[in-house]
Amino acid sequence: MKRTIIILIAAVMSFGTAFAKDQSVAYIDMQYILKNLPQYEQANEQLTMLSKRWQKEVDAAQQEARVMATNYQTEQIFLSETMRAQREQEIVQKEQEVLELKRKYFGQEGELYKKREALIRPIQDEIYTAIQDLANEKHIDVVKDRSADPALIYMSSKLDVSDQVLQKLGAK
Repeated sequence: MKRTIIILIAAVMSFGTAFAKDQSVAYIDMQYILKNLPQYEQANEQLTMLSKRWQKEVDAAQQEARVMATNYQTEQIFLSETMRAQREQEIVQKEQEVLELKRKYFGQEGELYKKREALIRPIQDEIYTAIQDLANEKHIDVVKDRSADPALIYMSSKLDVSDQVLQKLGAK
């Protein structure tokens, strides 16, 4: 019985190896492709400008909260209990506004995320379509991104189809 199982496992493994050898594999370098697409660079510049503008807004609100806290610390001994409570509430409210502003702009579903999706997603879709078209034309079964594969130690340059993908995208 054990002998039959061993033979069966060996047969399955050799079949799997034979099947794997028949697959055609190519690689792309997504970072290289993106770097050579002007529309990606423009989108990145736009995102950087927005990010800087929003960060200035957050920084200004943070500075305002710091000033409020500093002023409170120096004036605290001269304030009545009611005024102290009111000022503390104002500072807490301002700090919450800062947190809300950060979340609004830079949170998981924030404005920067939405803008990145609007600008970058169409470029990624275009690249994916070009890769798919190239794979169909050249009968490539698997296309891997070598820039995202830390386990890749060596790859023959003839397997890299990044420039062909760029040609499909009309980039130089």
